Amino acid sequence: MAHVAFTANLQRHVACPPMEAAGSTLRKVLDAVFAANPRVRGYVLDDQGELRKHMVIFIDGRQVADRRGLSDVVEPDADVYVMQALSGG
Repeated sequence: MAHVAFTANLQRHVACPPMEAAGSTLRKVLDAVFAANPRVRGYVLDDQGELRKHMVIFIDGRQVADRRGLSDVVEPDADVYVMQALSGG
């Protein structure tokens, strides 16, 4: 199973401890996470089920490419990091 971790910034708003989740795509992994912790879904995905603009997810150190369908492949032993995207100027 993939190891899914959330940054401390997100955990300040909603309890989301690290967890193991099964799935071959990011969508399936996140669905498993949200089934166990429904409150975190609204912080990560918008009403259309797409990754929110202020969120970013990395799978084994690589930023996900499919922010809409979340079809990026997740290997069984992958590390998935969910965090708030930072911007500045």
